[in-house]
Amino acid sequence: MKRRLLNPSAEVVLTCLSDKYLKNEVMLDDHCFVRIISGEVKIAQSDTIQLFGPGDTILFPRRQLSTVIQYPKDNKAYKCVLIRLKRDRLKEYYSRNAAYDSIEKAPAVKSYEHHPLVESYFASILPYFELQDELPEKLIALKIEEALTILRSIDKSVDAFLADFSEPGKIDLADFMEQNYMYNMPLDKFSYLTGRSLTTFKRDFTRIYAATPQRWLTKKRLKLAHYLLSESKQKPVEVYREVGFENLSHFSYAFKKQFGYAPKEI
Repeated sequence: MKRRLLNPSAEVVLTCLSDKYLKNEVMLDDHCFVRIISGEVKIAQSDTIQLFGPGDTILFPRRQLSTVIQYPKDNKAYKCVLIRLKRDRLKEYYSRNAAYDSIEKAPAVKSYEHHPLVESYFASILPYFELQDELPEKLIALKIEEALTILRSIDKSVDAFLADFSEPGKIDLADFMEQNYMYNMPLDKFSYLTGRSLTTFKRDFTRIYAATPQRWLTKKRLKLAHYLLSESKQKPVEVYREVGFENLSHFSYAFKKQFGYAPKEI
């Protein structure tokens, strides 16, 4: 069951996964303010893995490549309240409220200790999901403004990225790809995150690696898969999505073509 998630533009969401283990690779277009109600969620990024459970409150910045794994625990479904902080609302908010000076860059994920303002905020939202109709626009605007006011009162550094409306600048392509090659994304997403057009991305990539992006990504992912199978003793069904393949049969075919034997033979 998913409430208020049928509309992809919904800004106030209650999501519930009955008894399912769900793993997705995501790059959010909006910052998300999240309270975990039950179950657990694991968020893995290039150099960090964080686990959150019932009562935890997190702020998930936009444009962060992540593997998100949601699953039930203690016989309770994974459930969370998600407040999407959309760009247009943030721009309007900061046109009326000056941002605090801060040089902090967007972190992987920000987590917050229990605080009366945070607790009362999410307690006030949960009853709304009993409504049969969509929330009124004015009420959504008020609750998002309240969320921003609370975040800024408990975390003076949050403006550093909530009030940052710039697009990604051109960054070191090789460094970025070495850290993020295992994420299964189309090339236009990789190019966007490195601050390049798709044409420039392909040209720069070929100049650096003397190979096409797709060929390099496949070889790099298979090398990681071989390590996980041989050294970590994981099974092919546990590995293929972790290294960026969409299905097991394609992974097995590519692996055998690369190494001369099937992944199950390791």
